[in-house]
Amino acid sequence: MGSLRREVRATSIGSSTSIEGYSVSPEEAIALTSGGGPPDREDDDQMAVACYARAMDHVGAMAGDPHFRWLDRVILDLHFDACHFQPEKGPGRWRTGPIGVTAPDGSLDYQGPEGDRVPALMAEVVNWLQSEDRDADLVVRAAIAHLNVTSVHPFRDGNGRVARIVQSLVLAEGGLTAPEFFSIEEYLGAHTPDYYAALRAVQGGRYQPERDASGWVEFCVEAHISQAQQRLRQIERAAARWQHLEQLTERQGWPGRLVIALEQSLAGGTDRARYSEEADVSPATASADLRRLLDAELVAQRGRGRSIRYVASDDLSAAVDTARD
Repeated sequence: MGSLRREVRATSIGSSTSIEGYSVSPEEAIALTSGGGPPDREDDDQMAVACYARAMDHVGAMAGDPHFRWLDRVILDLHFDACHFQPEKGPGRWRTGPIGVTAPDGSLDYQGPEGDRVPALMAEVVNWLQSEDRDADLVVRAAIAHLNVTSVHPFRDGNGRVARIVQSLVLAEGGLTAPEFFSIEEYLGAHTPDYYAALRAVQGGRYQPERDASGWVEFCVEAHISQAQQRLRQIERAAARWQHLEQLTERQGWPGRLVIALEQSLAGGTDRARYSEEADVSPATASADLRRLLDAELVAQRGRGRSIRYVASDDLSAAVDTARD
């Protein structure tokens, strides 16, 4: 599940940042979200993905804390994590001025509440998250948290990103401790026009918390169902892939741990440190294992020195695809 978790995490984060116009390749997303190398600090696309990944790491840490409490600082810190590459946007600070969302045709799509109301409104959101409706269905509660944050629009930029991260934190805090498997970012990225339309229909163009939110909740429930069906298909494909790799290593008479290296090579590539850690072997053993796979032409080497990575060869990729089909 390790490689699948990395793949799903990268896809979810890449999809969420793509909603706001940041784009990286699937391979870049996996590397940026799983410690495969630092981002280019001059590349906003890479920085947006890396910063979002940092925020999701923070989500995991907070969800696993038995003493976790919702505070305004939680949401401010998540904004700082996700947006600290945009210093001009005031990461980690509430906005103080007015804000509006512009539609593609240049018209005003949504008008947020005045800046001087933001601290009090977000205090209400935080109080609700900590103390109210704790017995509500978790998916519904997470959807309303998303809607509350994006409706207050408390930041100069990154409001959508933070609303989606808060939604994931609600799910994780409620017991779904692998948010990458239960979040709906990938669905939202693939259905962005529908996502915006659902928000517009509920918000009505300006901050009106008394409006009926059932349409938005219905949209999120449908997104969760669709996303869950996709995750099940991915798990089935991953199981078939793993079985094929086990059979391959058995035929070669190799130690079973090499399945991990092969799996990693197929899921965005690997390096000695990553393989050594997951297989729980010494760096010397990891190097020998990867050399064995290189000699068998099952992986190919990319880069030089400390940046060397090992990716699945065309033959290995083709064989796995054939076995899966």
